[in-house]
Amino acid sequence: MTVPSSTHAPDQKYEVTPLELFFDLVFVFAMSQLSHHLLEHLSWRGIAETLVMLLAVFTVWSYTSWEATMNPVDKPRTRRMLLAVMLLGLFMNASVTRAFTTLGWAFVIPLLLIQLGRTLWTLANSPDSVHRDHFLRVLLWMLATAPLWIAGAAATPEARLLWWALAAGIGQIGTWLAHPFPGRWLHSENIAFQGDHMLERCRLFLIIALGETILTTGAAIATAPMTFMTVVTGTAALVGTVALWSLGFGRAGRLVLQYVEETRDPVRASLSVVNTLLVMVAGLIAVAVANELVIAHPHGHPSPMLSLLLFGGPILFLLAQSWHYWFVLKLRPRLDLIGSAELLLIGFATLTAPPYVALILVGASLSTLAILDERMAK
Repeated sequence: MTVPSSTHAPDQKYEVTPLELFFDLVFVFAMSQLSHHLLEHLSWRGIAETLVMLLAVFTVWSYTSWEATMNPVDKPRTRRMLLAVMLLGLFMNASVTRAFTTLGWAFVIPLLLIQLGRTLWTLANSPDSVHRDHFLRVLLWMLATAPLWIAGAAATPEARLLWWALAAGIGQIGTWLAHPFPGRWLHSENIAFQGDHMLERCRLFLIIALGETILTTGAAIATAPMTFMTVVTGTAALVGTVALWSLGFGRAGRLVLQYVEETRDPVRASLSVVNTLLVMVAGLIAVAVANELVIAHPHGHPSPMLSLLLFGGPILFLLAQSWHYWFVLKLRPRLDLIGSAELLLIGFATLTAPPYVALILVGASLSTLAILDERMAK
């Protein structure tokens, strides 16, 4: 049985609206804040803190975008919901860089108001019983994690990471499994959903993450002395970012778009795109921070942490795309896997090399992959 997901007929498509693009600006700021936090706390703990906050911030964006796809933005009540989330999200994102010091409550209160309030709004505006039943389970999962977020905000900054990691981890498991409950699962096949709209929202968020990488690179160039080495490292950083853009929007983008348009389960297809996007964005944040570090200190002392960001970021990006090729599109992602293995080997080989050498090799490797990907698409 096909269940309509909105007042729009399943075969009617609607474009991403200016309000949705306006809403995304809050998350341009969020990506910048997350990159800044990681740059200022370049350690294993700093990576964990950044990941926890990325999970929270990305969940706010993805759930809101999903619910605005179910209830299109041409409805006044949906526009009001988006603007309310935008306001609270601005304050939540503004506290990112101090969330693990003095502003724990400033991060958690907007987060919980958004997640619980928006889900209650969705329950009241669900287009059918299937979605209403699903979002009731979403609310129960969120209520289960709320005490963990609150306990973390009340705890000392040292203990906060554990509480919030548990909350973010449980929430992400719920997202991966579509929020099951004993005896209640989401059976999404043949449920009408504007999967192409949600895909376009994800593509735009990927542009946001790529844009943050460009902004970080430009800011690093602007603050560094205008020397030959600044030109070399800045060029290598841009080449690598352009290559990642090409890999994300080239052959892979076309295949995902075709799959979403043809599948009988657009809900599952959209969920897989969202999960893939999360890992790709995490990789791009690492790339942005690594580029800034190398441009600022091209002859600096090499370190395992810098190599982890410089090579691990693109590897995360490629492996996420490989997962989508293999498990969703049922294709063999040989090029992405070969590229990941190549980057891993280069990363180990350049552990003692000057940072600028490693950055140049990353840019060269990624641009080669992008060229091969483009040729395979022809």
